Amino acid sequence: SYRFNEAAGAAYRFVWNLFCDWYLELLKPVFMGTDEAAKAESRACVAFVLDEIYKLLHPMMPFMTEELWAQTAGEGKERSSLLCHAAWPSPDFEDEEAAADINWLVDLVSGIRSVRSEMNVPPSAIAPLMVIGANTLTQERLERHAQAIKRLARVGERDIADAPPKGSAQIVLNEATVSLPLGSLIDLQAEAARLQKELAKVTEEIARLHKKLSNEKFVANAPEEVVEAEREKLAEYREAQEKLSVALTRVRDAG
Repeated sequence: SYRFNEAAGAAYRFVWNLFCDWYLELLKPVFMGTDEAAKAESRACVAFVLDEIYKLLHPMMPFMTEELWAQTAGEGKERSSLLCHAAWPSPDFEDEEAAADINWLVDLVSGIRSVRSEMNVPPSAIAPLMVIGANTLTQERLERHAQAIKRLARVGERDIADAPPKGSAQIVLNEATVSLPLGSLIDLQAEAARLQKELAKVTEEIARLHKKLSNEKFVANAPEEVVEAEREKLAEYREAQEKLSVALTRVRDAG
């Protein structure tokens, strides 16, 4: 079946969310370091992935990708064929262990970033990191990706603990609990008050929109695009209400 939007969406998510957001960010410490062999390997891997990206995007962006294909052969080199004649990407090699390792790192950093955002932790603040109940595999991953975790999640030295300290936000990741002691970084009472105020505003808007959309005359007589816009607003406010409730619970638990 022909589903252009699904193919374009999948390609977009891979290029933007995985390749740019994560892979290139994870490579920055490599290129800032002194290991020339690691740099060469990383450059070769990036070049390979870019070539595969051009192939994936070619059916949707033929002219642009064809030009990029020709221009990125490498210094003093030429492509052996046009992009439209190149072999389609084939997943001949899969490393499930490596994929699980990186997926764990992405989940950890994403979880820490979400908590920091929800609790209004200043971007420049370095939060302590404590891990409770980590098994051997998780401890190995923490050690292996220590520099990436520090840089991407804005955390300091990690510590293995038996119980989370008071004034901390917690994230459950597989068998382990990741704890961020934030009491020294934010005013927990002030943040709880701010979230409570925002939650009240959002709840009020939800009630107003619900009442409006429950009015049969409005739904029947208003232009369809206006009704749809109000429904979208209601969905957005409900999503915001859920996020604010989670954040408020975390702040109260931390206090």
